[in-house]
Amino acid sequence: MRGTARALLSAARAAWRQNFPVDGRDVARWFPGHMAKGLKKMQSSLKLVDCIIEVHDARIPLSGRNPLFQETLGIKPHVLVLNKMDLADLSEQQKIIQHLEREGLKNIIFTNCVKDENVKQIVPMVTALVGSSYRYHRGENAEYCIMVIGVPNVGKSSLINSLRRQHLRKGKATRVGGEPGITRAVMSKIQVCERPPMFLLDTPGVLAPRIGSVETGLKLALCGTVLDHLVGEETLADYLLYTLNRHQLLGYVQHYGLDGACDDVVSVLKRVAVRLGKMQKVKVLTGTGDVNVIQPNYTAAARDFLRTFRSGLLGPVMLDRDMLHTPPADP
Repeated sequence: MRGTARALLSAARAAWRQNFPVDGRDVARWFPGHMAKGLKKMQSSLKLVDCIIEVHDARIPLSGRNPLFQETLGIKPHVLVLNKMDLADLSEQQKIIQHLEREGLKNIIFTNCVKDENVKQIVPMVTALVGSSYRYHRGENAEYCIMVIGVPNVGKSSLINSLRRQHLRKGKATRVGGEPGITRAVMSKIQVCERPPMFLLDTPGVLAPRIGSVETGLKLALCGTVLDHLVGEETLADYLLYTLNRHQLLGYVQHYGLDGACDDVVSVLKRVAVRLGKMQKVKVLTGTGDVNVIQPNYTAAARDFLRTFRSGLLGPVMLDRDMLHTPPADP
């Protein structure tokens, strides 16, 4: 029986797509172009800052970071916080670290800010970096000022709130949401620690003005950096299905009670919609007049598929797995 199941899975896998079709997809249309204003504000605040904490999604540790951060803010000590580690498959964590180190990133911490995992490592690392760097005109100031940066919806505000819980035993200082765009302006200083006296500047998420490839754009969108409808819920659900199948992460089959793994997004969404009761009335024009037909609501099913993935119910995933086995470019 097991041999039969394995044979069926192998046959299905052989029929799965090896590449995701990206022709005709306009990445530039997905990402707002107004973010340069936010980056300029960050640059103007640099003279007040001792260190930069860049927060990024641990599911895409090697892609999607804004290269302009390093170009324009790179004169300050830098810590890379890979957040949402609970949603990421970190079985190859050492490879991720080695890959990033070859790109010149030395100070890397994986965190889960919802449960405060590894957050306590941040203040000692920042303190050591600031203590060993030249602070210019801030040398006489006992307070440390840290700027928190990153693309949208990676957990910058969650990190600030987690640091406050850990070091000040205080609650939320910044609003947190599951959609991009909650933080819209460079805020005033927020205290997160007393010893040393450390203040953080929360900043709006800023994406790169040009996304390197359609697939990078799809990865960013899967992680919630842009609103789903800008890319298309069904397009995102299709890319998610392609990714899960390619990495043999078939938890969606059991979660939705499907008969088996499938690589056709229309078939999967139809079964998801029927199972969840997400149906809709559609008027169909016939020779005798309009007829109301009940059809699966594919968009609603796609939203549920994406929400289930983002909540971790389909298991941890590493969207950059292929990149881990590709040598990085020289920094």
